Amino acid sequence: MAVTAQVPDARTAFPPPSVEARPVDRGAWIAAFRHVRDETERRAAPLSPEDQQVQSMPDASPTKWHRAHTTWFFEQFLLKQHVPGYRVFDERFFYLFNSYYVQAGPRAPRISRGLVTRPTCDEVAAYRTHVDAAVADLIAGASEARIAEIVAIVEIGLHHEQQHQELMLTDILHAFAQNPLLPAYDAGWRWPALSQRSGRVTLEGGVAQMGHAGSGFRFDNEEPRHDVLLRPVDLDRALVTNGEWLEFMQDGGYAKPELWLSDGFVAAQTEGWEAPGYWRQRDGVWSSMTLAGVKPVDPALPVTHVSYYEADAFARWAGRDLPTEAEWETASDALDAAFGHVWQWTRSAYSAYPGYRPLPGALGEYNGKFMVSQFVLRGASVATPQGHSRPTYRNFFYPHQRWQFTGLRLSDYGV
Repeated sequence: MAVTAQVPDARTAFPPPSVEARPVDRGAWIAAFRHVRDETERRAAPLSPEDQQVQSMPDASPTKWHRAHTTWFFEQFLLKQHVPGYRVFDERFFYLFNSYYVQAGPRAPRISRGLVTRPTCDEVAAYRTHVDAAVADLIAGASEARIAEIVAIVEIGLHHEQQHQELMLTDILHAFAQNPLLPAYDAGWRWPALSQRSGRVTLEGGVAQMGHAGSGFRFDNEEPRHDVLLRPVDLDRALVTNGEWLEFMQDGGYAKPELWLSDGFVAAQTEGWEAPGYWRQRDGVWSSMTLAGVKPVDPALPVTHVSYYEADAFARWAGRDLPTEAEWETASDALDAAFGHVWQWTRSAYSAYPGYRPLPGALGEYNGKFMVSQFVLRGASVATPQGHSRPTYRNFFYPHQRWQFTGLRLSDYGV
């Protein structure tokens, strides 16, 4: 399948008004809402209804489901609660398009999302139109006493939708990689310009602070700001490249158990990992499935689609370390390609900051209940919408997962 649409990258960043502003700029909030909602549709536009239906693995979701779920979020948490007499679009959708919000009610099994052939893509589009109009009317007409609470929920919903915009691209890339035709999402897609300097950023050690401070949006897992004790450490300015990963492969890195965590080596053997995700070799030449279809592996680009297990093994092979999330955050202003290329694995387990408290109600299920058995990634990837990254942002995945644009940079304690 060939398409001509340019891969959406949200070049006009989501411009969130200030939640703290008084009076609330209702027009700015309506514009921000429409901007983000339109970006979701722009990302879906190159896909056929058949493309939007496919679910290629349990970790991925159909594009149609992403479009409907992000709409369900506003209907469930905003319109049902704040619009007296609101006309629900379809009561059945609350079961079909809930994800993991147990307090919000029963939901269809995640593994079965690709089986939900009805509603159709057109019906999901009508659902989005219905909810979009109701949200805009609510923002415009809400009383002064309630508008601050309303726009706070709108803001969470918009950042939630931006997360799903990234998943739309990573999920369809995984699906297309399973298709024998190896179709392109966008034949014109190119990796963004990358400038990487040699050398390292040195942190002298001592007490530093991490976590969100001041105004501006943040998820609850980015708070509270707190003290951390850092050892002296050097972080590479540059990301690890495909060329460096090829050296690891040529040295037999995937077959050396001494480099791997036990679970990681089992995963590599069981899954047959011999290279990063989507890499394939033909006539001695490596290529990779990308959003533009199959392309030769460029040694200068950052390696991506590697799991935590692989990143950890590479660091051992190089005689280096992965940075902690506190080290990454402290050094982030000086790191090359910190945002907009690949999410970067840290060796920090995803857990609560001291004094963390989740949001009340079902929205409190957004982050806190996943704080186990996962590792933190920092930065942002080529699929992340602009305006959806910041130094304190905490992404998190299980150590075996690699369908996301995940890469790494290395650190060194010098001991």
